[in-house]
Amino acid sequence: MYEEAMPMTAPEPHSTPPAPPVPLAALLAHPDLGLRLLAGTGDVPLHWVHTSEMADPYPYLLGGELLMTAGVQLTDPAHYVERVVEAGAAALAFGVTPVYDTVPAGLVEACARHGLPLVEVPPRTPFTAVARALWRLMAEARLYELRRVTEAQQSLAAAAARPAPVPAVLGALASRLAGRAVLFAPDGTESVAAGREVPAEAALALRELAGVLGPRPGGPASASGDGGGLRLAAYALGGGDGLTLGVATERRGQGDHTIAGVAVVLLSLLTAPHRGADVTVRDGALVRLLLGAAPAEVVGALGPGPWTVVHARGGDGTPFAAASLAAALGTPLVDGGGTAPRAAGSGGTAPEAAGPGGTPPGDALGAVRLLLPASSPVTAQSRWTLGVSAPVEAGELAAADAQAARALRRAEATGAGLVRHRPGGIAALVDPDEATAHARALLAPLTAPLAETLRVWLSLHGGWDRTAVAMDIHRNTVRQRIARCAALLGRDLDDPDVRMELWFALKSR
Repeated sequence: MYEEAMPMTAPEPHSTPPAPPVPLAALLAHPDLGLRLLAGTGDVPLHWVHTSEMADPYPYLLGGELLMTAGVQLTDPAHYVERVVEAGAAALAFGVTPVYDTVPAGLVEACARHGLPLVEVPPRTPFTAVARALWRLMAEARLYELRRVTEAQQSLAAAAARPAPVPAVLGALASRLAGRAVLFAPDGTESVAAGREVPAEAALALRELAGVLGPRPGGPASASGDGGGLRLAAYALGGGDGLTLGVATERRGQGDHTIAGVAVVLLSLLTAPHRGADVTVRDGALVRLLLGAAPAEVVGALGPGPWTVVHARGGDGTPFAAASLAAALGTPLVDGGGTAPRAAGSGGTAPEAAGPGGTPPGDALGAVRLLLPASSPVTAQSRWTLGVSAPVEAGELAAADAQAARALRRAEATGAGLVRHRPGGIAALVDPDEATAHARALLAPLTAPLAETLRVWLSLHGGWDRTAVAMDIHRNTVRQRIARCAALLGRDLDDPDVRMELWFALKSR
């Protein structure tokens, strides 16, 4: 079964990356807490911690948390555990004294019956100490992942410079992910492989997963699943020749997708087919154009068009982000703001360059400019914000460059992943299908109860009490749900622009 999942994380400042979950076993092993596991297993992931003494904590839980309680209002352990499990809590921690001298036997029995891990917190350990220990473990795990990704990027880059770069990159990837990496040909056969052998069932499942991608234009760029007891992932390379990278590992870490993405870019560049003379001439014309040559000077080699200009900002922070974007959109040229245009992935830098028709390059760090035939589809790209011009002939590229810049500014202002230039007034700027797709993507992190609470809250102009009455829930539940919406969406809900965008998104779902 193929999957695409996003881990739930505790609310963190927007400037920090999300922290990976911590297994309960790591918290149990903390020497200063004295925690004891009474039921369930310690291999469940903890995404955050929450304390509640409510008789029914269900309305206050968001899932994945370690729920801590002293049992102040515990009257029916069986029903209490059922509600905790229904809410999706990862584990339950019960503090003994002052209410109970020992953990109630009925609570232990109910947790064991439902498979909910139950932890005894001794009298000497305050709940705040448990919460602080969990946050520290999550911070350590995040730092470890950042270091692991950085070291892997360096290792892959070094492998790409070796005499046999493709096997070297696959070997470095397999080593960093502690698994197997396979380069599949378009017909599904293994072209090159590295890493440890996997069971035949896993190898077959990985080949089938790679076949899901295929060379279809506009098809999925990646897929993931399970097979033979291993975690599987497949990535389509950007060279246009139908090659696919398959990865099989025992576990899937938070940074594994980023590491594999770097390998995909490198392998796409290393396996790209040799280009014909006409393509080389066209690329030379594009380079001259981006360096400031007038379109009339290069139109003969460039061709009349139509052409599309794309401005982009974002990426994942790796040195190969711009090259990966160019490969995904099907053009070999990238003009990063403040650097000369270059073949995607060359990594060279030069003095500041001009854009199409002599216009200045990107005006902010992280800006990327691309020029590609209008027949090439431009779709939203993960972690990138794109502004796309209308199709134009070669002599109108300067105007298209300005259109793309304005479209990018609108995309950043509205939080959209992609905005196209659309003349004809405000109404013409919003395509209903694109609005629906954007709304679904924007609101994807929200569960149905969270989205409905946000809709009612916005319709009542942020009134806590009126929202609580309208939904027949407690006002504290409204506050918790709205705070959770802000954390999942990464938006400031006090900003009127954000409220307006979310309202239109909720109306366009």
